[in-house]
Amino acid sequence: MSEFIEGIEREMDIRFGPGRGESERGDPAGGEPQPAVSGRIDTLYLGGGTPSKLGAPGIGRLIDAIRARWPFTADPEITIEANPEDVSPNAAATWREHGVTRVSLGVQSFDDGVLRWMHRTHDAAQAVRAAGSLREAGFEDWSMDLIFALPPEVNRSWSADLQRALELEPRHISCYGLTLEPHTPLLRWRERGHLHEADEERYEAEFLEADRVLGGAGFEHYEVSNYARDGRRARHNSAYWRRVPYVGLGPSAHGFDGLVRTWNVRDYVAWRQAIGAGQYPVAGREELTPESIALEEAYLGLRTSNGVRLSDSNRQDFGRWAREGWADVEQESARLTPAGWLRLDSLVSDLTNVRSR
Repeated sequence: MSEFIEGIEREMDIRFGPGRGESERGDPAGGEPQPAVSGRIDTLYLGGGTPSKLGAPGIGRLIDAIRARWPFTADPEITIEANPEDVSPNAAATWREHGVTRVSLGVQSFDDGVLRWMHRTHDAAQAVRAAGSLREAGFEDWSMDLIFALPPEVNRSWSADLQRALELEPRHISCYGLTLEPHTPLLRWRERGHLHEADEERYEAEFLEADRVLGGAGFEHYEVSNYARDGRRARHNSAYWRRVPYVGLGPSAHGFDGLVRTWNVRDYVAWRQAIGAGQYPVAGREELTPESIALEEAYLGLRTSNGVRLSDSNRQDFGRWAREGWADVEQESARLTPAGWLRLDSLVSDLTNVRSR
């Protein structure tokens, strides 16, 4: 725990210099100066892994280290991703004491057989207890992750999981379709014929069922995978979709200054070695072109309920998609329907191909 937190502090020193708002900077790849962080931090997201494994004291130390360097806004959103087995009354209370305002709970399913198949280290009872600990600690803003579109070989009721999730009364739910990533046991099992990916019909049926059930329970389907009640949209994630600049710290973390995207080395040992040598641990960088920015704006806009502005170049496409039930068109803007979100990649490709011609 101490090694990891000291590494984050060291990376901040290398990249941004000591102290709040100092302009002293490290020297990232290519000799380009690292932009200083100005203004106040509005959102902090501890995730992209399992930060709850740092333990409650570790999370407190990490947040305190960041607060010591940069000022926060008066009402920041500070989120931590947590596995149910790491959430106890003491941990939740400690997170609250150090300013955490939001917890993203990786439940995935309430079926113990499914959880064992996923090699999760918690069971359904632990997920329920974790939700109770968050409520007792005073967390009004917490989210639950669920996975749908499991292989047909897995005996799982998506309907039952949705209903059980609603009974715990989270203000935010994220639903992700299972994907088989390279170099994972799941992909090897598929290659050996031991399991099959959910077909498109099952994926679509479960995606639309979540939209119908959660929408009927008062949730706003505000982004492809995300649902919120009572205005509890995830502020941090929403900033990504608006292309707001952000700083990424730690192994494999990504950052974005509005024009250039960078990403750190992925391997923990390599990250430690780089910062130990006083080097910015960057693995790569991408400078966005006007064309790539336009593509990104279209894609990010269409994956949210905010949609995009209508223009002479896209009005005809949206009119056609509206007739298919894939889009809702208003006077000056258009957005995709849930049925359209299922075709997001191809629809964005159609838009950008027309624009390029």
